Amino acid sequence: MKIHMTSVFVDDQAKALRFYTEILGFVKKHDVPVGEKDRWLTVVSPDEPGGTQLLLEPAGHPAVKTYRDTLVGDGIPLAQFAVEDVTAEYERLLQLGVRFTQEPLEMGPVTTAVFDDTCGNLIQIATQEQ
Repeated sequence: MKIHMTSVFVDDQAKALRFYTEILGFVKKHDVPVGEKDRWLTVVSPDEPGGTQLLLEPAGHPAVKTYRDTLVGDGIPLAQFAVEDVTAEYERLLQLGVRFTQEPLEMGPVTTAVFDDTCGNLIQIATQEQ
């Protein structure tokens, strides 16, 4: 068994696609209309185009607002992405205007930072020493 797809709820799929591709560097994998306004919209790492997909899922379900508001209010990231160097990625994203809620923090062999994805979520980036 392996993880094929995971998702983040987003307020605006077009805005999310721009952020996740133009700022974070993911590439669009699927973009299929679903209903009148929603899309089956996934992105992947450019390094692994056949790898795990991230679904930019519409946040229309009533439970989503409470769920995300509670996580954000408590400072809890919805997802975590691996990066080569958290500090370098932090600096790169700051230059692009990304707002961080946690600067790089070393915790033993793991370094993390947390940012706002502009679509209603906190996302953590992490590097683990080998």
